[in-house]
Amino acid sequence: MTSWTGPGDVVFPGTMMDEPLLLKSIVERAGLMFGDQRVVGYTGEGPVERTYAELVTRVRKLASALVRSGVQVGDRVATVAWNTLEHLELFLAVPSIGAVLTPLNVRLHTDELTYILEHAQPKLVFAEESFTDRISADVIVLGEAYEKFLADGDPRFEFPRIPEESACTLCYTGGTTGLPKGVAYTHRSTVLHTLLESLPDYYAFSESDVTVPFVPIFHANAWGIPYASLMAGARLVMPGPFTAPQDMVRILAEQRATYSAGVPTIWHGVAQLPELPDLSSLRMVVAGGSPLSERFLTRFDELGVPVVQGFGMTEANPLVSIGSVPVRSTATGGDRMRIRLSQGRPVPFVEVRIDAEDGELQLRGATVTARYHGQTGGSDKFTADGWMRTGDVAEISAEGVVRIIDRTKDMIKSGGEWIPSVELEDAIAGHPAVAEAAVVAVDDDRWGERPAAFVVLRPGADLSADALREHLAPRVAKWWIPDVVRFGDGIPRTSLGKLDKKAVRLLVTAATEERKQP
Repeated sequence: MTSWTGPGDVVFPGTMMDEPLLLKSIVERAGLMFGDQRVVGYTGEGPVERTYAELVTRVRKLASALVRSGVQVGDRVATVAWNTLEHLELFLAVPSIGAVLTPLNVRLHTDELTYILEHAQPKLVFAEESFTDRISADVIVLGEAYEKFLADGDPRFEFPRIPEESACTLCYTGGTTGLPKGVAYTHRSTVLHTLLESLPDYYAFSESDVTVPFVPIFHANAWGIPYASLMAGARLVMPGPFTAPQDMVRILAEQRATYSAGVPTIWHGVAQLPELPDLSSLRMVVAGGSPLSERFLTRFDELGVPVVQGFGMTEANPLVSIGSVPVRSTATGGDRMRIRLSQGRPVPFVEVRIDAEDGELQLRGATVTARYHGQTGGSDKFTADGWMRTGDVAEISAEGVVRIIDRTKDMIKSGGEWIPSVELEDAIAGHPAVAEAAVVAVDDDRWGERPAAFVVLRPGADLSADALREHLAPRVAKWWIPDVVRFGDGIPRTSLGKLDKKAVRLLVTAATEERKQP
């Protein structure tokens, strides 16, 4: 038997065309084959509709304008915006010219946005006017200035042919272990991800679908939903900033949506509405970003809304799996719920394994990153043999179903977004009255988890919980500020002198329960 000897050594070369997998092909296909299909964008004045043909023409004009402004292959173009039509156009045009879209989380504090902008070094920044006061860079404001920017663009601009390993998007993690890290998706990995998530046992998009991604573009490319929608020719609805529960159900009902997705927090809000409109058109709602509870899934079963659990990571472009049935279509009752509570089977071409020592879930595959942007040395995020550490303790069934048991880090995941406890502790300790602080996660029905703080004051100092929150307001993102603050004489420590966060969690959980008492 002849064995493969290494890269470049092909025993029997194939004869197929060497055409790169590029996102521009999705854009071109959408305009050519689904020109009459509609894309809808919600604004303060109501929904605005365009055909796919009109969308692609504007994308070509924008691409031409970007090139004329000096944006070259490999340059980063940052965006700070909700899921709007203008943001969608940038989402499509920037990668199609070989530049790299860098969508920034609109919920970040000014200091974090500044750090990411300095790290990414974008050539241009586009932002909605309401976010410009937090951006320490020159900005092209979406609206009149944006329209002026693309007005003279060429509507027949031809997208270039570039290597498929070129970066298309630079997405930043939530900073789970310190500062946010950049993950540069390639065209190849993103096209493959688009195909994989569209398979029948995953999102199963088709031309008859109406898709509404409430998950924002800055959250790992809106989980790839806009690309998959355009590739399939589905009607795509961009909800803008309208993610309050009553706005969500109104949009879903008005558009007769068949598919929607977002973090569990927003769906918790939907479940609490006193009355829902007709949502019978929905065939799938994906809730991802933090584990779902049986109570959560049962509530939506009662409402007749078909919710499934999504699992992914920024580092995986991002979808890894969804907790859908069928895994063995004969599963019923408790087995069916058990599968729905799991993270499901990984998409093809993504391998999973469990570390024998600590039970950590690790990934390897065509849509998984190999390193972070700007990384010059090794990283403890990756194993010596090339697998990516997820930071989750998990188990894998004989059928290949992944179930996450716990996290390996003391991070707080609130509403699908990470809050680094160490950074929040440092901000609290910055108050002159505080001697030390520990921050832990406590369960929350709506947000999944919320931060709770245990604070030790300096001798003779006086500080209230409200005063501490006022101190934090200009220093961290608003949603980081702890709901529960407990003051004590000392923080429990382990025998090694480290903070005993298990003991701290018991203390603040007790404070949380006390606060709930009438």
